Amino acid sequence: MTPLSLPGFTIEFAVHCSASGTDIIDALRTLPFPSRRTLLRDLTAGLVVFLVALPLCLGVALASGAPLVAGLVAGVVGGIVVGALSGSHTSVSGPAAGLTAVVAAEIARLGSFEAFLAALVIAGAIQCAFGAAKAGFLATFVPSAVIEGLLAAIGLILILKQIPHLVGHDTTPEGQMSFVEADHENTFSGLVAMLSDVHAGSIVVGIAGLAILVAWSRVSGLKKLPVPSALVVVGLGVIATLLFGRLGGFLVIEPSHLVQVPMADSPRALLGLLRFPDVAALSTGRVWVAGVTVALVASLETLLNLEAVDRIDPRRRVSPPNRELAAQGIGNILSGLIGGLPITSVIVRSSVNILASNESRLSAIFHGVLLAVSVVLVPHWLNLIPLSALAAILIVTGWKLASPEVFQRMWARGLDQFLPFLATVVAILFTDLLMGIVIGLATSAGVFLYGNSRPLGR
Repeated sequence: MTPLSLPGFTIEFAVHCSASGTDIIDALRTLPFPSRRTLLRDLTAGLVVFLVALPLCLGVALASGAPLVAGLVAGVVGGIVVGALSGSHTSVSGPAAGLTAVVAAEIARLGSFEAFLAALVIAGAIQCAFGAAKAGFLATFVPSAVIEGLLAAIGLILILKQIPHLVGHDTTPEGQMSFVEADHENTFSGLVAMLSDVHAGSIVVGIAGLAILVAWSRVSGLKKLPVPSALVVVGLGVIATLLFGRLGGFLVIEPSHLVQVPMADSPRALLGLLRFPDVAALSTGRVWVAGVTVALVASLETLLNLEAVDRIDPRRRVSPPNRELAAQGIGNILSGLIGGLPITSVIVRSSVNILASNESRLSAIFHGVLLAVSVVLVPHWLNLIPLSALAAILIVTGWKLASPEVFQRMWARGLDQFLPFLATVVAILFTDLLMGIVIGLATSAGVFLYGNSRPLGR
């Protein structure tokens, strides 16, 4: 047993909390020793994931009503700790947009973020127990049509949510994935509102970024370049920010349209922003109820995301779900202890990781290292990245997840597959991820029962 101690509060949890009792240790022992080619691809993929994950960490924290640094802490722990312990080659973990409503509600119910952190530690311990109990098998009961619908819905949401950011309408925080947004707009009213709130500098950077990404995927000469297209888009976006600032006028990209990392005078000052669990809150039943709620929702989201990510892995590698639950549990215990948000496997980051041609889980670990180092050492440069440049990257990622070919393929499989797929897409688009999955499962069950209720021969 390994003790983790806080003043007046000691938590003991089993390091061997995975299915076989040795999976986590084995995960650390089997960290890949990369070749030069593998290392280069993982480093570049990790860099691209880092650029996308940074504003998402901040946006999820803002949408959850938590301190901004809590999102960064969760991103670092999800990348380094969960990335090292997970058995998945492609999944990237961090603060989850799908949990923002749950987190915001539990913080309000418990009365403080510190009390919520105590609940998160409990949730992590429960997830470890899920891993030991081999609860990962539950993901196998989700029909493939629902998983395909999940991926397509995430793609559509990325496109619809990022179009406003592409033109400089940045009223909604990055990472907001639910239909109803924090500013009381919804996905579609936000598209209407952006028509009267566009910014020339953001549009130039966003459209140029889209053009570069599309050209990079179609021009053979550009495809062979060792520099990832997303990095080029972000680099040119930073240059444009500096150039437009010098030129002045209507092209100037203001701070509200840039990444906004919390600034601190020193690493010590940044550490001073951290929050810690309220130990006294453990004596209240509400904290334990919140812990169970977060554990259930985070585990379900992780299992569904893991299943979905494995489907878009070009190598069709299978991630061990029980080890993933244990890794997520340890990550959430640590995140709760040092002031972070709940962690799950995240489809958006994982999709970007795969599309950046990663080779192994080193890319996830590297993205976490970059989050930790860059926020401490170079926050000024990070705050020069236009949100419209990142929006271009996410829109292209969304298009690849929800291209017309995906809908045509599901239609060709027949109505018994297409109806649950479409129901999942529409439900997630108009509610949130978890409610959409429930509706998709109900539709799939209804289609199955209807198909088996007809008399033979009819």
